[in-house]
Amino acid sequence: MGAVVVRIRRALISVSDKRYLDDFVRGLQEFGVEILSTGGTAQYIQSLGLSVRPVSDVTGFPEMLDGRVKTLHPKIHGGILARRDIPAHVRQAEAAAIPLIDMVVVNLYPFEETVAQAGVSEAAAIENIDIGGPAMLRSAAKNGMQVCVLCDPARYAAVLADMRRYDGCVGPELLRACMAEVFERTAAYDAAIAAYFQASAAQPPTGLPQRLHLQFERVHALRYGENPHQQAAVYRQCGAAFFGVVNARQLHGKELSFNNFLDMDAAVALVREFREPAAGIIKHNNPCGVAVAATAAEACRRALEGDPLSAFGSIVGLNRPVDEAAAAAILAADFVECIIAPGYAAAALALLRQKKNLRLMEIPEVFVTAPQAGWDYKRLSGGLLVQSADTAVAAEESMRTVTRRHASPEERRSLLFAWNVVKHVKSNAIVLAQQTQAVGIGAGQMSRVDSVMIAVRKAGARTAGAVMASDAFFPKDDSVIEAARAGITAVIQPGGSIRDPEVIAAADQAGLAMIFTGMRHFKH
Repeated sequence: MGAVVVRIRRALISVSDKRYLDDFVRGLQEFGVEILSTGGTAQYIQSLGLSVRPVSDVTGFPEMLDGRVKTLHPKIHGGILARRDIPAHVRQAEAAAIPLIDMVVVNLYPFEETVAQAGVSEAAAIENIDIGGPAMLRSAAKNGMQVCVLCDPARYAAVLADMRRYDGCVGPELLRACMAEVFERTAAYDAAIAAYFQASAAQPPTGLPQRLHLQFERVHALRYGENPHQQAAVYRQCGAAFFGVVNARQLHGKELSFNNFLDMDAAVALVREFREPAAGIIKHNNPCGVAVAATAAEACRRALEGDPLSAFGSIVGLNRPVDEAAAAAILAADFVECIIAPGYAAAALALLRQKKNLRLMEIPEVFVTAPQAGWDYKRLSGGLLVQSADTAVAAEESMRTVTRRHASPEERRSLLFAWNVVKHVKSNAIVLAQQTQAVGIGAGQMSRVDSVMIAVRKAGARTAGAVMASDAFFPKDDSVIEAARAGITAVIQPGGSIRDPEVIAAADQAGLAMIFTGMRHFKH
């Protein structure tokens, strides 16, 4: 093994999570390990008919202050921190009657789970801040090559296996792994506490904290990233109450890919914009079809009709449960990779499961009805860009018509629909819509007029009588001229260009209605 194994003679166990504890304690006592414990853990071990020594017997002090002080004592931390390979440490421990502790098994008060609950009080959050637990874990981890330290019940089986292999000892490879795991856990725990209080504390004028503490835990290992030569995994933010697609439940289909996760997130963000039944078709993180209708099935049919060619290999997102009619509409498409929705009817599942590889993902309905919350992070080399999520909605009363002709009620409804869609299209973004169906989308072009021409080409004959939304102002009148030539009748855009007068004049000359929202929706 290349290093000395650690014999386990005495273990201190104090856990709030008692998963697998029965078998673990029984396994330790097979090797004659003395168990020290506190409060509820000691009572639990005694209830198993196993022997346990209260920590108060070692310290000579009772647990006090409603359990806030139990293990914060030199006889506990001395027993953990004493170096067995330094004779002076051993002599000092013996002189002070400090029993050496060879194993520390602690998991922390459930702070993250507590603050994730709706309406939790600050007092409840504070009472779930563990003090003695992190102190013991850090002491044991500091001495982690001589003390086996465990913070995760999932490790118990591996420790018992090592002890059986090495006759009551734990090997150095496992000791080091456990030590690293503890420092990861205590860092994440402290970060979650800091984030909780940062959220309620007075912040600098920007509302952004001076220091940003982010902790994530791996929940899925992926076969590869955006490309087969890239490693990848999915991580969930620790302590977050709003996990989103990371916690979506897979009901059917093959393993999700890196790109599937990106497109699912985009699909849910899109359909969240609408209160009526809506379907969004996402391809390479851009919508290629969107529709709002009276039913989920009709929304699916109209969304897939928006750009059937681009919908091949897409992700379909809905803000309503999938019924049998909606499932049939989706299966009529050429090929869909994945569906994400807040539930599936039994008949819909039976139908969709006929496609062996079709990924069926379920998310809570609240996730598609609640607005996005929190900060938006974009990774840079060496740092992060942080901004508030783009949840702003331009109030209709603040929108103004800048052309001689006003949009009809039907045009206005289509314009507002297109405006909600365009914020989810990569800039430069153009969306053409007929009623509440996207019929042509131009995304990610360096020139806005190129996006217009792409959207017009995709819409084909459906441009006649359609409306157009632009995520940012028109720098020239060329986009409006192209739109009018294709049969577009009304335009919605933020306004704000120094050439707005030229753009408005071009719209007036073509008889278009134009609305300024005063709000931009760039998406890079």
